Amino acid sequence: MPKKPSYLRLSRRERQIVDALYRLGKASAAQIREAIPDPPSYSAVRAKLAILEEKGYVQHESDGPRYLYRAVVEREMAENTALEHVLSTFFGGSIEKAVAALVKMGSDEMSEAEIDRLAQLIKETGKQPERDN
Repeated sequence: MPKKPSYLRLSRRERQIVDALYRLGKASAAQIREAIPDPPSYSAVRAKLAILEEKGYVQHESDGPRYLYRAVVEREMAENTALEHVLSTFFGGSIEKAVAALVKMGSDEMSEAEIDRLAQLIKETGKQPERDN
C-alpha cells in the first residue's frame, strides 16, 4: 500500500499552493497564483502544480483549454498531521501543554463566551460513558 502524502513533506511554496486550494476548492494555476503571497511566475506555479500532482497532493481536470486543480489530501488530515508534528516537536506530545500555551497566548483576545465553550468542550471530552457491571 503506498504511503499517504504528508503535508509536512511539502516545501513552503508547495504548502502555500495547497493552502490556496483548500481555500478555493478547484482553481486554475492563475487563480492559485493570485491567492498566494509574493507569488512566483505563472510558469513556476504550473511547475509546482505538476510536482504536487506527481507527489499525489493535487489532481487536475480539464476545463476547456485550462486545467482546474484540487487538493487530494483532505484538509482535516493535513491539519491533524501538522498538529501532531507541533505536539511532538514543541510540547513533547503533551496535549495539556499545547492547550495551556494556546490559552495563555490568546488570553487577552478570548471572550468570556469562547472561554465558556472551551471549558464545556473539555468537560464533555472528559466524560466517560457509564459501564454496566
